[in-house]
Amino acid sequence: MPDLSFEVLSASPAVDMLTPAITFDLRITNRFSQESVQTVLLRCQIQIEVARRRYSSQEQQQLRDLFDEPGRWADTLRPITWTNLSLNVPAFTDATVYRLIVPCSFDFSVATAKYFHAIEKGDVPLTFLFSGSVFYSGAEGLLQIAPISWNKEARFRLLVETWKSVMDMHQANAVCLNLRRDVFEELYRFKTSLGIATFEETIQRMLAIAERERPLS
Repeated sequence: MPDLSFEVLSASPAVDMLTPAITFDLRITNRFSQESVQTVLLRCQIQIEVARRRYSSQEQQQLRDLFDEPGRWADTLRPITWTNLSLNVPAFTDATVYRLIVPCSFDFSVATAKYFHAIEKGDVPLTFLFSGSVFYSGAEGLLQIAPISWNKEARFRLLVETWKSVMDMHQANAVCLNLRRDVFEELYRFKTSLGIATFEETIQRMLAIAERERPLS
């Protein structure tokens, strides 16, 4: 029965994609190389292990939206699930390298977008958790199936510059911000009542008003 191990070799911005994504090169090795793997139906969950790195004071300030005040981080720093993928790995005998295409979002209602935006530099620790089934040629060439052990995983440290370069490729100077419809309608009424040309200028005008009206400390 195949015994698969997993190793993430590298990460790079995905090219020729309509939406932002990162490509991870995943090496899959069968410890019993004499067995021919016909296909692997693989499930992969990627988690950001937020507690496995240090944060600057600026990063701590930016991350308050996710984890509250740093004084509470012993309780609030929990892994963030980035994505869940279902993959169909083609046949191999000893080892193969499969390219994982992982979508990225700059939607600030998504925790991963908030997290990566807050990180100034360095790397981000990731854990890849695997499960699924292996179809292989058993005795006398008969097709057999075996589960992937629940404890199969791989760790990788993703350079935050890789994420930022992906966003620069697709959204160089823009972010996605979801608003409730009623909030948008209020913003739109404010914009049209003052004859403001763009939503960017509208928000800048509102921020300026709020700054003038903020009480002195």
